[in-house]
Amino acid sequence: MNTSPMSTSAFTRPFAIVTGASSGIGLELARCCANEGFDLLIAADEPEIEDAAVQLRRLGVEVQPVLADLSTTDGVDRLLAAAGQRPVNALLANAGRGLGHAFLDQNFADARHVLDTNITGTLYLIHAIGGGMRARGQGRILITGSIAGFMPGSFQAVYNGTKAFLDSFSFALREELKDSGVTVSCLMPGPTDTEFFDRADMLDTKVGQDDKKADPSKVAKIGFEAMMNGEGDVVAGWKNKLQVAVANVTPSALLAKQHRRMAEPGTADPR
Repeated sequence: MNTSPMSTSAFTRPFAIVTGASSGIGLELARCCANEGFDLLIAADEPEIEDAAVQLRRLGVEVQPVLADLSTTDGVDRLLAAAGQRPVNALLANAGRGLGHAFLDQNFADARHVLDTNITGTLYLIHAIGGGMRARGQGRILITGSIAGFMPGSFQAVYNGTKAFLDSFSFALREELKDSGVTVSCLMPGPTDTEFFDRADMLDTKVGQDDKKADPSKVAKIGFEAMMNGEGDVVAGWKNKLQVAVANVTPSALLAKQHRRMAEPGTADPR
């Protein structure tokens, strides 16, 4: 795999970095960027990132894939090295991991991997790229949060906690950068038809088996347009907007009880 730095002189198109881009929302966000003429640096921790690059090159832009574990600073440094000195016009920080089951039944190494991927690696990348954007007075940052951040996530406690952090962090960073020329947007999807629930070992749950999940291409388009318009946040889907509105006025204990009904192992309807 070629991970040498991208040239700063041979390219005239804008440049975007998209993480978690091997499938799902991340791949669709990268596709949105390519359709708008962005050259791409895409990253994921699985070899399918190479297949994603092949697909995206068909859209007529330059695409460089990086296979890296973005839960580690070394993995993020690998991505940054591949970008070289090329100015980043848009950073779409989408990489994330989920984890089902009760917290005390989880392997702590797995729980920590969720924390390190969703929070530590994401913030390290934003800190590195955002500094360059602020110095130039131009840039767009899209953070993939979740409506899960509005609910105590029984049987998904670590994941929901990380998304609550990201939702909050995005608003704080946006305020800090409001006069800098750099915009920060937060995409907050609900359950989406991706590999998330399989990877999180949640296929035996009600939410994991729900056949009414959102289309990742539609979710990505909503997020991409919000980023390009400089919007602060966007909840994808009217049902999710309603759920967030209800969550804001519902006691946390009741929200945790409701979440249990969706995410506790064995709650999937018999097929």
